[in-house]
Amino acid sequence: MSFFEKSLNTLELPRVLEMLSNEAVCESAKNEALNLRPSDQPGEVERHLNETSAAKQMMIVKGSPSFSGLKDVRSALQRADLGGSLNTVELMDIAGVLRCARLVKSYIGDDKLQRSCIDYLFSGLRANKFLEEKIGTSIVGEDEIADAASPELSNIRRKMRAAAARAREALNKIISSPAYAKALQEPIITMRSDRYVVPVKSGSKGAVPGLVHDISATGNTLFIEPMGAVKANNELRELAAKEKIEIERILAELSAECAEHREDIDEDFMLLTRLDFIFAKAKLSYKLNCMPAELSDRAIVLRRARHPLLDQAKAVPIDLELGDTFDTLVITGPNTGGKTVSLKTIGLLAVMNQCGLHVPVSDGSKLPVFSNILADIGDEQSIEQSLSTFSAHMTNIVNILDKCDDRSLLLFDELGAGTDPTEGAALAISIIEYARKMGSIIAATTHYAELKVYATNEKGVQNASCEFDVETLRPTYRLLVGIPGKSNAFAISRRLGLGEHIIEDAKERIGTESASFEATIEKLEQTRLMLEKEREEATKALRRAEENERKSARLRAELEVRLDKSDLKAKREAQRIIEEARRKAEDTFHELDEMRRMADKEEDARAVNEARSEMRRRLNQAEEELRPDNAPKATEQKSSRPVKPGDTVLIKSMNMQAEVISISKDRQLSLRAGIMNVNAKEDEVLLLEGSAIKKKKKEQSAPAVTGLRAEQTAGEIDLRGMESIEAVLTAERYLDSAVMSKLKTVSIIHGKGTGALRAAIHQMLKRNKLVKSYRLGRFGEGESGVTIVELK
Repeated sequence: MSFFEKSLNTLELPRVLEMLSNEAVCESAKNEALNLRPSDQPGEVERHLNETSAAKQMMIVKGSPSFSGLKDVRSALQRADLGGSLNTVELMDIAGVLRCARLVKSYIGDDKLQRSCIDYLFSGLRANKFLEEKIGTSIVGEDEIADAASPELSNIRRKMRAAAARAREALNKIISSPAYAKALQEPIITMRSDRYVVPVKSGSKGAVPGLVHDISATGNTLFIEPMGAVKANNELRELAAKEKIEIERILAELSAECAEHREDIDEDFMLLTRLDFIFAKAKLSYKLNCMPAELSDRAIVLRRARHPLLDQAKAVPIDLELGDTFDTLVITGPNTGGKTVSLKTIGLLAVMNQCGLHVPVSDGSKLPVFSNILADIGDEQSIEQSLSTFSAHMTNIVNILDKCDDRSLLLFDELGAGTDPTEGAALAISIIEYARKMGSIIAATTHYAELKVYATNEKGVQNASCEFDVETLRPTYRLLVGIPGKSNAFAISRRLGLGEHIIEDAKERIGTESASFEATIEKLEQTRLMLEKEREEATKALRRAEENERKSARLRAELEVRLDKSDLKAKREAQRIIEEARRKAEDTFHELDEMRRMADKEEDARAVNEARSEMRRRLNQAEEELRPDNAPKATEQKSSRPVKPGDTVLIKSMNMQAEVISISKDRQLSLRAGIMNVNAKEDEVLLLEGSAIKKKKKEQSAPAVTGLRAEQTAGEIDLRGMESIEAVLTAERYLDSAVMSKLKTVSIIHGKGTGALRAAIHQMLKRNKLVKSYRLGRFGEGESGVTIVELK
């Protein structure tokens, strides 16, 4: 075994590969998993990692494809290609490969939008459904050929059933006849030498004439084939021989067809085996909660890395960086504290990565591709080879130093242990220095204080330690990079009950330099704990801030939703107002028509004026009710004295001056406003006196915008730039004015644009009772940007 293979075993790669093998289905894929070895080519490693990632992504979306029934049929195909005839089991295995190829090919489907680096494996499958179904319909079991395998076989078996029925009929007559009852041992039909017989007592042999085929062990029973069944049995034997020949012919024919497609079936098997292996890697990644590490040139960056063979729920993750700002990591700490596990985690994850496997780490992890990953871990003392612990370690180190280069990862456990501490520490430093000169990346564990000092003072070398809780006397398994491990021998001894005088005596025997160094480490440890506490508090504060930010974002989202709902509610209210205005406008126009008819009939002018006044009052009342703004109205003014005939008053609802003509007994005023006669109650008018009359006259000189408008209506209206709701409302008011101005045809300019405004206007025109017809403009009229409306 080469030292590289020995290092792989030391890092426990075979156990990981055994887990990978258990995820595969067919034996060939299992063997490929067990024989997997790391590659030292970055391009090949990247390709294998991408394949694993692609398979894992497919599993997340579609689940895993089925590889059941996949068996190695290459030897059977080779024998068939040489002219041999395959048995039913071998043919069923070939059909299983073809079925598996067809199902896996359909797994990818025709989805060409999601391409991956393993699509070529799926597209390379050449499933042969015809041959698969032919084998499946011909062979129904390991030792059974179906009647439908050939017309000849079906005919032979039909004749065999008929011959068997005749033989059984002849024998049934004998066993059911009273004449043979005493001669028969039992009234049953059985078989001997593939012929139907009946059991006859040895003393009654002559009572049943026929051929003796067997005798019982006691000699009391003879199995005789009666003469009446001989012909049918002979025919049955002949048909059985024909059946055998026909089955051999069918198997030979199927074997020949398999031989014709040998290359395709071989190729399908190889592709399916490869896919089974790749999806096994994806399953293992999913099982261990792994992800691909980013490939780097030299730096090792591990984030929340876990040893894959430990319980993933209990394993304490480690974080470290190595190979960038420093190339050597010296790990110290108490025994069973996790030093060796950390060392193995680094090596095993690097090996898994180069095998194309995902590793149990978090985002931001990076691993380079090494040409050598060499490890000296564990006690390899050998009595047979006369090797002590030190000698065994040194033998491994010699092999490592012979093979190391600038693309090597070297892992040393308890470097320099097993000999004099002073010499061992000096030797360990020299070994590290030599490996550094060769350009290797190194991780080593030790108990020597000299190596802690070396790592503290030497550039490119970094201390690390495995944390130990003195209070509980248990390791926390946390790897702390940048801090040397403190010797906890005195603290542990005190906790276990060792006398204080003994501990103090031991402290006095330690050299001043060692004691000073240990005190420095203790201060560093206290500082680290304080900083970690502050960092934890800062992290909690950051999390609270993030939580507050999330709550704020949620509240903003809820507020936006509420605003959207309010906007929608306002639009609905506006639509309701528009509908209400439309209804009241229609009622008004209906009353206008009635007034016109009354005028045409030359009815009483007073009645007409009263009707007009009532209509104006109702219109203005509706306008006030539908006014969008709800600003508080000014304090209502009252007349300074009761009005009398000849006074000038302001009609509040119409904002119009009028002269009082007469007053009835119930204080109903008869007013003249220009050419109109108006009736109103006294509380509906305001007495105007002195300068107020002149001021109101000036206000009335400008066009009024309340009540009924008297301005001249144009023959067209431009709605471009308006929202749909605003444009529809404006167009309806315009049509009202156009009708009152006795216009017959008007133009509504809405523009071309997206057509949304035109559609809203046409929808309004379709239901408006004032519209007789409408159409789009012709050439010269504005074409599709204008709608020509004909009014009733």
